Amino acid sequence: MRVRVFYHDKCFDGACSASLFTRFHRERIASGASYEYHGLVHRAGALFDESEFTGDENAIVDFKYSASPRITWWFDHHQSAFLTAQDQQSFLDCKKNPECGDRKFFDPNYTSCTSFLAHIAETRFGFDTAPVAELIHWANIVDGALYESPESAVEMAAPAMKLTLIIEATQDPLFIPRLIPLLTELPLAEVLSQPFVAELLPPLLERHKQSTELIRSRAEERDGTIFFDITDHPLEGFNKFIPYYLHPNATYSIGLSKSSFRTKVSVGSNPWTKVDPAKMVNLAKVCERYGGGGHARVGAISFPPDQADKARAAAVEIVAELRASNPVA
Repeated sequence: MRVRVFYHDKCFDGACSASLFTRFHRERIASGASYEYHGLVHRAGALFDESEFTGDENAIVDFKYSASPRITWWFDHHQSAFLTAQDQQSFLDCKKNPECGDRKFFDPNYTSCTSFLAHIAETRFGFDTAPVAELIHWANIVDGALYESPESAVEMAAPAMKLTLIIEATQDPLFIPRLIPLLTELPLAEVLSQPFVAELLPPLLERHKQSTELIRSRAEERDGTIFFDITDHPLEGFNKFIPYYLHPNATYSIGLSKSSFRTKVSVGSNPWTKVDPAKMVNLAKVCERYGGGGHARVGAISFPPDQADKARAAAVEIVAELRASNPVA
């Protein structure tokens, strides 16, 4: 059996989910299967190319729902999991059919897709999650921003943080597919020590230092909201906790950045804020108005790379909205 696994690309939780799905599927579904990996990114326009769903089984993890009949497995935990009302209805109809519903799962209450997938694999299919406890633990920390402090998130002492830096920055399309199987075979420190992984770290740590200084020079904090525009310094990714490291009293952060395939509006909230969560704006709903999405506390919007003006206009509107909300602790 040939299984194609589609995962949220350049994302630690996405890679962990793909690795966990592989181990679960091999141990509990088809021991002789072969696995191929294909990253998916949020971009303007179509998110899926159905011509790529060529496996005997096709799985999507940590990414939006596809109504394609070729998708046999789906796991997601994002509040904005459905592109359209029709997609959501397709999923609800699927759940009424045991043959379909027993292989497609959604729950936005889970911190990470990895932990959600682990729960389903264990409770529905008898999968032993004990050997992958470290992976589940760190997927929750990274995807849920459950760090002890901004310093721990930005200074990146833990192996999982260094792996996250590499995963988010790599431009090699073969790197993450090569990495994925190792995440459930080795401790994370050993994964990081693999030569093809370790050699990437020093220049990325230097770039991380430079991006921190760039954001320091651009970020403006007012009325509890940070805004920065670094579109003139194209980056394929940056540590999303840098703004709160620099402005620890802020509640929200909006960053405008540009990469090779999109102009991105990153919309987040300070994981360490003392503001009452009930007073905070649901950022997923804000991003959905512009075609983006995410979670209540963090989201993003993708525009084509040549639509920087449109992205900037959206960012300015969101900044004004969040500054006007001006939540107080």
